[in-house]
Amino acid sequence: MERTTCLVVGGGPAGMVLGLLLARGGVEVTVLEKHADFLRDFRGDTVHASTLTLMDELGLGPAFAQVPHQDIDRMEALLDGNATATIADLRKLPGPNKRIAMVPQWDFLDLLADAGKLEPTFTLRMNTEVTAITRSGNRVTGVKYRDRVDGHEGEIAADLVVAADGRSSILRDAVNLPVYSFGAPMDVWWFRLPRNEDDPVKGGGGRFSAGSAMVLIPRGEYFQCAFLIRKGTDQKLRAEGVEKFRERVVTLVPWLADRVDHIKSLDEAKLLDVKLDRLRRWHVDGLLCIGDAAHAMSPVGGVGINLAVQDAVAAARLLAKPLRQGTVSPAALAKVRRRRLFPTVVIQTLQRVIHRLFLGRKLNSTETVSNPGVPLPLRLAQRFPFLQVVPAYVIAIGPRPEHAPEFARRAPQTIARS
Repeated sequence: MERTTCLVVGGGPAGMVLGLLLARGGVEVTVLEKHADFLRDFRGDTVHASTLTLMDELGLGPAFAQVPHQDIDRMEALLDGNATATIADLRKLPGPNKRIAMVPQWDFLDLLADAGKLEPTFTLRMNTEVTAITRSGNRVTGVKYRDRVDGHEGEIAADLVVAADGRSSILRDAVNLPVYSFGAPMDVWWFRLPRNEDDPVKGGGGRFSAGSAMVLIPRGEYFQCAFLIRKGTDQKLRAEGVEKFRERVVTLVPWLADRVDHIKSLDEAKLLDVKLDRLRRWHVDGLLCIGDAAHAMSPVGGVGINLAVQDAVAAARLLAKPLRQGTVSPAALAKVRRRRLFPTVVIQTLQRVIHRLFLGRKLNSTETVSNPGVPLPLRLAQRFPFLQVVPAYVIAIGPRPEHAPEFARRAPQTIARS
């Protein structure tokens, strides 16, 4: 049987950040990722201001700057015609990072993997799919895995197993952790459309009208588009065909009419089944859940990655010493949840309010799209621009930002990219 001190399941942002920080803290850590690489489309690509600050603290700022990305310094609402109104102005944020960087997630994860390779106690194993947990009495002692290349099966024992394997975590299901499920009024279709330099949207832009809504995120030569649909209507809308979908897009954002023909098939619209939930307890003896495995977030605000990364930073700070000493108790694991519960509850409460009072009503409304009106909060934000920093701070930094522990900090360095 193989053995490591900390076994992180899932090579997403939370898992990779946790693995890197623990390795810098002298902990033997192994990260298991079931895929051969990080190349998956329409994963969360937002690297928020607080995460950019973390990259600076870890000495990875220069290496991150070399990764292809686009900066967003404001979020806008699309109004009738080509008019826009600023919802959140990130240029008003405190600190040096006044932006959100849109980075292909595979590039971000590759950077973290390359930084991890510099640490002698860090191991990343790709093509390794966890199939079950192992126990000794009531304590989780490791996992069983299958190599997806040659089919080899084995076991890895660990002092601590961390579930960072997302909202469909098989580990959290395996230990039957109780969950609060809040539901969501919508699902999301992700797709791409070409972008022109003279398009009205300069930051991330959203158009919210009766019965439909769409968000446009500038990504260089294209928009990453999120088309919101009522929960459970995916199959019905797909049955209407691609031409009907093009009409819906143009009705919502008329200036996209010259490029909707690029949508050749509804196969290009990738469904995100939106979930909003939170574990009542994030651990059992020997196992801890973080990120989406502990709290699945709505795409509202694009804050899921930010919270997941901050979970990882808090966990590394609180658990590095107990892991080195071999004293990781359930009480130590409970401290991670206590540290991260407040920002999780705050953000999820805001998302639930937006779901119930705004998005749910919009998507279920049968009013005409032509004159939806400007909501009062948006009118106030235009009249009093200083209010625009509030949503900017909540989205880009968060209620309780985490900073790199001293043991993980490094001077700015260049990372050899694989």
